[in-house]
Amino acid sequence: MKKFLALILALVMALSLVACGSESSGGSTAESAGGEGGGQKIGISMPTQSLERWNRDGSYLDEQFKSAGYETILTYSDNDTNRQVSDIQNMIADGVDLLVVAAIDGEALNTVMNEAGEAGIPVIAYDRLIMNDNVSYYVSFDNYTVGTLQGQYVVDTLDLDNAAGPFNIEFTAGDPADNNAGYFFQGAVDVLQPYIDSGKLNVVSGQTDFDTVATAAWDSQTAMERAQNVLASYYADGTQVDVWLCSNDSTALGVAQAIESDYAGFNQPIITGQDGDEANLKNLVDGKQSMTVYKAVANEAVVTLDLAIAILEGTTVDEAFIEAAGWGFDCAYDTESYATSEGHNCPSLLLVPDVVTTDNMVEKLVDTGYYTQDADGYLHPAN
Repeated sequence: MKKFLALILALVMALSLVACGSESSGGSTAESAGGEGGGQKIGISMPTQSLERWNRDGSYLDEQFKSAGYETILTYSDNDTNRQVSDIQNMIADGVDLLVVAAIDGEALNTVMNEAGEAGIPVIAYDRLIMNDNVSYYVSFDNYTVGTLQGQYVVDTLDLDNAAGPFNIEFTAGDPADNNAGYFFQGAVDVLQPYIDSGKLNVVSGQTDFDTVATAAWDSQTAMERAQNVLASYYADGTQVDVWLCSNDSTALGVAQAIESDYAGFNQPIITGQDGDEANLKNLVDGKQSMTVYKAVANEAVVTLDLAIAILEGTTVDEAFIEAAGWGFDCAYDTESYATSEGHNCPSLLLVPDVVTTDNMVEKLVDTGYYTQDADGYLHPAN
């Protein structure tokens, strides 16, 4: 049943988004009788509706929990940390039995996480780690691997082990408030650093540290403006940029816009991304972006539901739990990689992401039921 749900969730996404309504701190509350939930209430706190992927996450989670018989409170906090704190406090006051929280800022929820702990409410940190020891579990994709997949794509596409080079590369990373952003960036840098050290890759701007290349709130406009400044300062004479390593799709969208409007070179750079946003999949088809690392958030919702049921029923969660789950996708149980404080590791359930290009996008996204493809070859979220 769970495998079937994972496949059909994409087909009900549009209806779920309508049910979610406009972004508000009050969110939407939905009840469903019967099922495993037995009337228990789940609070789901998402960062924002301004990024396509969080709409998908919120919709999938809400649908999963409702289908299992739980009452849900789903909120989106408009990338406002104070608002997210208020949203979660309202859920605690409303008597939720468990919280699923995708943090805007993983270090800014200490007070409300402590309140959840005092109320005896278990917390699942969803996709982004929350730096508080009251977090019970962390469910995400292997974030470091996301970056290594991007870096390895560059290595393979440019044939860096054999090509003469040098090739010019620039970096655009994610939101400093998002703990995942550092993992994405470091994974890519660790793959590419040997080629930078050898001179095979050349960062013309010299901008290689995370703080310099980071993008607040993963904002496309911010990414575009920084890319325009880099192009004006270092590439205005027609110097070629061969690669622009972007940590996700919203930043890749901004960089692609800057390349289209402000780049004096003759070539189309390799541009990486992550998430499979609709606009970026269009850019893949149009040759404006080279790849995206896709994370099947429907599967992430399946894992989160099963984990929540186990927590609420007092079931032991360990490697045996993962093996017995019967998921039709890879997920690892990890107790070493992520810590909510020094010396306090957070048990984590980590899914495996996929590289998507024009060569495999039908297999990875259309054949799985997550997207449809129109006559022009463009992909759209299934509805």
